[in-house]
Amino acid sequence: MGSTGPRGRGSRPHALLIADALRGRGFDVEARENAAGALAILDTFDPDGLVTDIDLGERPNGVDLATIVRSRAPHVAVVFLSNLSRAAALGQARDVVSSASFVNKGAIESIDELVDAVEAALESRPVARELEAGDARAAILALSSTQLDTARHLAAGASNAEIARRRGVSVRAVEKSVERIFAALGLTGSEAVTPRVAAASLYITTFGDPASGLGG
Repeated sequence: MGSTGPRGRGSRPHALLIADALRGRGFDVEARENAAGALAILDTFDPDGLVTDIDLGERPNGVDLATIVRSRAPHVAVVFLSNLSRAAALGQARDVVSSASFVNKGAIESIDELVDAVEAALESRPVARELEAGDARAAILALSSTQLDTARHLAAGASNAEIARRRGVSVRAVEKSVERIFAALGLTGSEAVTPRVAAASLYITTFGDPASGLGG
C-alpha cells in the first residue's frame, strides 16, 4: 500500500518506481496518488505496510493517513519517505510518528535503500501478544473486513490457492493475510495448536458455519 507526494513533475514516475521495486521483492502493492485514494482501498486490501510522504499537497496529509490506517489496522508498519525529520513531525501525531520509520528523500542513493527500509520496518513490528481464551471472540471481531473474509473462507475449508482465486489476489497475499489472522488471534507459537483449525473453529463459533454460503 502506498501514496505519493504532492502532484508535480516527477512525483508519479517516482511512485511507479517505488511500487515496481517493491513488487520486484515479492510485495503486492497498491499505489495511489493521494490519501483519499489510499483509504478507499482499505476495505478490499489488507496491507502489511504503508509508504507515504508526509506532505501530500492536501489534507489528509501523510501523518493523517498513517493515523487513520493504524486505527483500522494496528499491525501496519509505517514508512515516511520525506524531507521532514521525525522531530519536526512529532507535533502532529506523536504515537504514530514515534513508531514509524523515516527515510530522507534527499539522502537516498538507490531505490533498493528504500525497499530495504520497508523490509526492516516490517521485521521490527512487535509480535502480537498471546490472547487469553476469553479475548478470542473480541479478537476475531476486531479483524479487518478483508481478514474476516479470509477467515470465512478458512472456516469453509478453502485452501490458500482457492481463497486467492475467489478473491482475485495472489496466493502470497493470502498467505500473509492468514499469518496476520493467526497472530491477531493468538494462535502462533504453540505446537499444541493447529492455527488453521483453531481459526476456523473460532469463526464458526462466532458467526456460524459459512460452508453452505460460499460458491466456487
